Amino acid sequence: MIDIRLLREDSEKIQAALSRRGGETTACTDLLQLDKARRKLIAQTEELKGKRNAASKEIGRLKKEGQDAESAMAETRTLGDEITKLDDELRDIDEKLRNKLLEIPNLPADDIPDTEEKVISTWGETVPHETNHWDIGTKLGIIDFERGVKVSGTRFYFLVGKGAELERALIAFMLDLQKKNGYTELIPPYVVSSESMYGTGQFPKFKEEAFICERDDMALIPTAEVPVTNYRRDEILDELPLKYVAHTPCFRREAGSYGKDTRGIIRVHQFNKIEVVHFVEPSKSFEVLEELTRHAESVLEALELPYRKILLPANDIGFSSAMTYDLEVWMPAQNKYVELSSCSNFTDYQARRMKIRYRPPSEGNKKSKPEFVHTLNGSAVAVGRAFAAILENYLQEDGSVSVPEKLRPFMGGCEVIR
Repeated sequence: MIDIRLLREDSEKIQAALSRRGGETTACTDLLQLDKARRKLIAQTEELKGKRNAASKEIGRLKKEGQDAESAMAETRTLGDEITKLDDELRDIDEKLRNKLLEIPNLPADDIPDTEEKVISTWGETVPHETNHWDIGTKLGIIDFERGVKVSGTRFYFLVGKGAELERALIAFMLDLQKKNGYTELIPPYVVSSESMYGTGQFPKFKEEAFICERDDMALIPTAEVPVTNYRRDEILDELPLKYVAHTPCFRREAGSYGKDTRGIIRVHQFNKIEVVHFVEPSKSFEVLEELTRHAESVLEALELPYRKILLPANDIGFSSAMTYDLEVWMPAQNKYVELSSCSNFTDYQARRMKIRYRPPSEGNKKSKPEFVHTLNGSAVAVGRAFAAILENYLQEDGSVSVPEKLRPFMGGCEVIR
């Protein structure tokens, strides 16, 4: 969440930054009113507590001198009742303030465009053709959509034989590559608490897109970002940077996206993804974003999949993000690029929600005060979309699919899927 002090000190600047996202800024006005009311309540409570302390001292003095203290005792009871009432009001306003803060997205970085995405770079040769990945996979017998629908419903599928092997090879290859880039591998839980979903910003904004286990107040993860970032929740970190990588299945309802990419495996309810997460010092986070994005790009280049790198504008970045690069892979049958990785800097937005801090180096004998870290994450990459891109980009004239060289050792030397 944003720092309420920033809004308090320069509300016009904060509202101008948020307006770049194209949304309403009325929540900021509501926040300021709640914050003002909260501070007033705190001042009133402190004043009453001061009076109660004075009255308590007076009771002690009167009793010590053998005088009647009933009047002073009655005053402390009255003050106590008033303080209890104000404390209840304060708890109520604190909850309203937190809920309102949860509705406000992160501030976009100053140097990203307002409304138009910017193509930063392109890599590889793009050649279109007419055979899409779902037809390729079906004809080769490696994707079974019909039985996926029978078992689970629309937007589910089975991978069969060499299809399952190819997916597994992609996962193993991507994990090994990122471990060489210095990441520590995690296998996290795939079901998390609502608190974890609030921590990374999935709740309340994207609650409708989640698969929720209401009885247990838990949810299936939409991305490994959720458990991996929450891994260090409520901690003061001893050292930075920290870099983690995880493979998980991801579960999304895709609420509001029906009618988009209804064929194939581009937009489905369950998919595999490799996620990288960084915890870094604030001064280094935008530099680290470039490094993280290069790590994601290296996957596509190793697989020899044409792609382009896009800097997203302020009105298109994710709710918790301050700056995002999208990597879009070339899909020949669609004659266009399709997003398969987002790499984002969340600055201190998530860390503030999750209370993840670090202690900067101390100056002299004075122990430094803990500060919020900056968190970053990126897809490195979405496995299912890489799978689809391989089918289309490595299609041979006879309908077979050549296996990318880097994946062959993970498939027992298999060179072609027939």
